[in-house]
Formats: sequence, structure tokens, C-alpha cells
Amino acid sequence: SHFLSLSVQAKMSRPVQARRLEGIDKNIWVEFVKLAATYSTVNLGQGFPDFPPPDFLKEAFVGALSGENHMLHQYTRAFGHPPLVKILAQFFGKLLGRDLDPMTDVMVTVGAYQALFCCFQAFVDEGDEVIIIEPFFDCYEPMVKMAGGTPVFVPLRPKAPKDGKLMSSADWQLDPTELASKFNKRTKAIVLNSPNNPLGKVFSRGELELIADLCVKHDILCISDEVYEWLVYDGKEHVRIASLQGMWDRTVIIGSAGKTFSATGWKVGWTVGPNRLLRHLRTMHQNSVYHCATAAQEAVAQGFQREFELYGKPDSYFVQLSKELQQKRDWLVQSLDAVGMKPIVPEGTYFLVADISEFKSDVPDVPDSDEPYDSRFAKWMVKNKGLAAIPLSAFYCGPHKKNYNHFIRFCFAKEEATLKAANDILQKWKQDKTSP
Repeated sequence: SHFLSLSVQAKMSRPVQARRLEGIDKNIWVEFVKLAATYSTVNLGQGFPDFPPPDFLKEAFVGALSGENHMLHQYTRAFGHPPLVKILAQFFGKLLGRDLDPMTDVMVTVGAYQALFCCFQAFVDEGDEVIIIEPFFDCYEPMVKMAGGTPVFVPLRPKAPKDGKLMSSADWQLDPTELASKFNKRTKAIVLNSPNNPLGKVFSRGELELIADLCVKHDILCISDEVYEWLVYDGKEHVRIASLQGMWDRTVIIGSAGKTFSATGWKVGWTVGPNRLLRHLRTMHQNSVYHCATAAQEAVAQGFQREFELYGKPDSYFVQLSKELQQKRDWLVQSLDAVGMKPIVPEGTYFLVADISEFKSDVPDVPDSDEPYDSRFAKWMVKNKGLAAIPLSAFYCGPHKKNYNHFIRFCFAKEEATLKAANDILQKWKQDKTSP
């Protein structure tokens, strides 16, 4: 009994969780990935391809593992495998029209996700404000809060398209006055995501110049999440904000091999920017993950080497992938439009947002519910129709969540068979609705 009473006393009663974790323990992906795994026959939810990466990339990884260079099984340089940072510096130097130093202007991370985490931890202090454009990739908000910062939201506002045309992601725009009103002396950074997840919006040069002018005027940083930089459609141009006047010095560019080469599980990402910013990211990196998987970095380096030589040519994977995905986008747009789930045609990315208003009659409204309607709709749809998607309200925070709760996000980076199966579900659903 003496032992028992000791063990009762030994139980911890003081709170164990760090204050910075309070209120950010919920994560939409944990919930929806689990639902999709349990119920879905067709998963257009989480953003990953269900087709393989290109052969040349898989061969490079196999070669790295089974080849003569046994050092590829050991640590490499902590801030990036030398062959990878060299080709990234060459490649992005060409795209940005400047000389990049591979040792100081590039850092490799565990996917773009860790790159984001490093940025917020390295730059944001208690009380700093960070401007986030809604809808936003959902991790920006908790990551800002974990660093002690305050997220400040500004929404893209949709304008109705003319004469019954489908809406495009280009119809969602920042209000310049509203945007300018969010900048003040506490503002430390703005997060830009172009092409944008979830809308697929590709910010135009004019929109980026508006943001750049405000950054320069208020002397703030830009964290530019460009993981979908190659996935741009209809001949649109991806403009890099770091190439605009006054922006190189204050921008960290974030990229992803997962999105670039359709290998999201490899978790190789990078940051590109001036040494005066990247040195602080290196401090974060060396005190958290320290190092990323060597063989994956070697394979990605070889992939970029190939793409550097084929840049802009029809054989380039970057050219082929965006062509292929544009076709998949068009299929999904057609099949959603045919059943009345109005798609917003994306200019880039893997994603397409659709308006579910015409399907509301199928999913009863629960008055006074805390849960946004689109979230209940998406859960109902995966359980009853076997089709998984993500509610758009997950990409909003605070006051705007309620205004954008009749949209859901689909991922179309999928095999033809997957998209066809989704189309079959939608067609049958529509027939069930209309048949007496």
C-alpha cells in the first residue's frame, strides 16, 4: 500500500503542455484523412497524386541506393546535399536572373512544410503580426501562433463572372484598400501562396506588384510559398515575387520536390533567398531536424539536372506534367459542371473548388451548429457517397469562415480511373436526386 500511495502522488498534476500549443491541437487533415481511409471509394481529398513519379526520378533514387557511392547512405552537408544545392542555385538563378551562392542562398528542408516552420520560427517574435491571404493552406495559422505571432487575415473576394460563364480562380481578388489597411508597424511578414492552394489562383503581375509595393513601403518580409510553381495552365505565367523591384532582399522562396516531381512522400523541400535571411533559417534547421535524407536529395538533384538541360523543351517533365494535369482539370470541371456542382476553374495547382449550393437539399442543415455547413457536407458525402473532398471553410479563420461554407475542394492530380470513378459517383447521385 505504501507503494500505491507513492504512485498516486507521483502522478503529474501540473499542466504539461507548452502554452504555445493551446488552441492549435485540432487538425483538419487528421480528421479527414481518417474519414477518407474509413469510408471513401474515391479519394479526391488530400493533395497527393495517385500516379507514380517519372521513371528518371525513380531510377535516380534506386541508383543512389544500390550504386557504388556508399556515402549516399550517410550524413551529407546539414543545409543541403552539395549536388542538390548547386543545381537549385543554378536553376533558380536562371529563373530569377541573378547569381545565387549554393552554400548561402539555398537551404534544403524536410519538405516545404518544414521550410515554412523554419521561416515562422526564425522571423516571428511575440506580438509580431503576419498577414495571411484567405483562403490559405491551413498550417500557416498554427505555425504563426506557435512562434508567438498574431495572424492577420485578408480575404480574396469573388466577383461574379459575366453571362453564365464558369467562375475562374482569377475572379477571386484582393481589395487593394482592404489589403493596405492590414499593414502597420507590428507587421513582420506576409505569406504569399501563388499558385494558391485551395483555389488554384495564380496571382497576376499587377496583384504581386501591389503586394510588393506594400512590403517595401512598410519594410516587411515576404514568405513566398511557390510549391505549385510548375503547375500552371492555359499558358499562364508564374511570376516570382522575388524578381520584382526591392523584393529579393526581403523574400524567402519555398519550393517542393514532392509537388514538382509528384513524389510527396520523399519530403524534400527547399528555401531560396538572400544569406541575410537564410542564415536565420539555418539556425532553426540545425536545432530541429539538422539534416534531410541524403539519397532522396541525390535523386532530386539528378531530376533537376535533367530538367535544367530540357528547360522549356517539350520533353521536360515540368512541361508534360502541367499539360497532363490541365487535361485532368478539364475532365473534372466537365463532370462537376454536368451535375450542377459548380466548379471554379483553377489557373494552377492540383486543386479545384466547387460550389455545392445545388446539393444542399441532400444534406440537412443543422441550425445553431458550430460546424460549418461544408464540413458537414463533406463528411456526409464521404460516408454516404464514398467520395472524399475537403471543405473550403478549413482554409479560413475567424469571421470569414461562415461566408465561404458552401464550397468543397477536390484534388485532380489522380489517375484517369480515379477521376472516372468520381464522375460515376456524381452522375449516379444526380440521377438519384432527379428520379421520382
